[in-house]
Formats: sequence, structure tokens, C-alpha cells
Amino acid sequence: MDKISNNEIKRIRSLREKKFRDALGLFVVEGEKMVAEAMESGLEVETVLRRDEIGPEAMARISSQNSPSPVLAVVRKPAPCSHPAKGLCLGLDSVRDPGNLGTILRIADWFGVECIFASPDCVEVYNPKVVQASMGAIFRKPVISCDLPEKCREFRSSGLQVYGTFLDGDDIYDSPLGTGGLVIMGNEADGISPAVGAECTRRLTIPSVGGGAESLNVSVACGIVLSEFRRR
Repeated sequence: MDKISNNEIKRIRSLREKKFRDALGLFVVEGEKMVAEAMESGLEVETVLRRDEIGPEAMARISSQNSPSPVLAVVRKPAPCSHPAKGLCLGLDSVRDPGNLGTILRIADWFGVECIFASPDCVEVYNPKVVQASMGAIFRKPVISCDLPEKCREFRSSGLQVYGTFLDGDDIYDSPLGTGGLVIMGNEADGISPAVGAECTRRLTIPSVGGGAESLNVSVACGIVLSEFRRR
């Protein structure tokens, strides 16, 4: 295509907002690698736009990045899915920062987590910053918005542990860990909520050696915790 209409520019720009992503069932990915992964993912790729086809000015208008990438795709969101209480899964309790969620998706992908369950007040997985920070993991790991305390109860009913990460938990390096279960990571400022904490069967902490920092970033903590699960 040689040009892009103003109406199409407005439509793509609107996908920066959750209400329009929800209404249209679409989201945007940017960059050669991300667009390639989107096209290989099995999701419906509605449009692929290239800077050398529409021009740098038009690409700058539709891109959400400070330095627009050479290619952008509009992708249809997958249909909602479910996942049984099995395997090693993550539960995210009110994780609000898009960069954290995107990084957690990459970590979950790296360590072979089966599914991510997110409380309804987590940042939306199709937020452009989450999509970019996931580096393609968004196409490989399902993120299911759910009632997290209820999901904890499902895992417990299946005979699996629900591991919560707390500042006052038991040292993860001295604690028994299973090959499956639900690992809960909490809000950046407040940690795990009381409602979810009440459903945890094991309370874990990453011990501080230096003692200077009050806490770890939630995505960093997630990587350490999952690494220890897989090391076992």
C-alpha cells in the first residue's frame, strides 16, 4: 500500500487505550521480531504496515514508541481460554506496572510456566508497554484474568500447593518445593492481598544477604523464585 487514511491512523492510535482494544478486539505489536512472532503465533494478523510503504510521518503517528519501528501489525486478540489447576503456574495479585508484567511473561516463558493467572486489577496484558516488554512471550504464554482466591482454592482442591511470596515467609532455599503448584507474586507496593494470602499453603521469602534494600522488584523476585523451583 502507498498511503494510509486518516481514519485508519485514528483507529490504530485508538488501540493505545484499553476501552478501544476491548471494543475492537485488537491490539498492536511493533518491531520486526514481534511482528514475525505474531504472524507465526496462529493469531489473526489483521494488518501489517511498513514505514517504507506508508512513510515515516504516518508511522510516527501510529507508533506508540518514541522511536517508531520500521513495521507495525494490528492483531486480533485470542478468544478467552481456561486452564486446569495443574503443572507449575503463576498467580499475579494486582501487578500494575506494564514493564513488570511484560518481563514476568518473558520469565514465565523461559522457565516453562504453563499459565499465568491474573487478578482483574492487574495491568491489561495487551497494554502496548506490556506487549513490547514481553518480547514475544505474549504469544506463547496464556494470561487468564480470574478470581485469584478462587483459583487458589482450585489448586488446593487438586492437591497442589499455593506458594505465596512474603517478606516474612520461610527461606525459599530451605523450603520444600514441588514440581507443580501455583506461585503467587504480589503488588509492587503492597505485596499479596489478605484475601489471596489467606489461601496460600506455603509462605516463602527470598532471604536478603546484604540487608540494604527493603524489597526486590516483583519481576526480579519472580525470576529468582522460578529459578529455584526449576533447580529442584
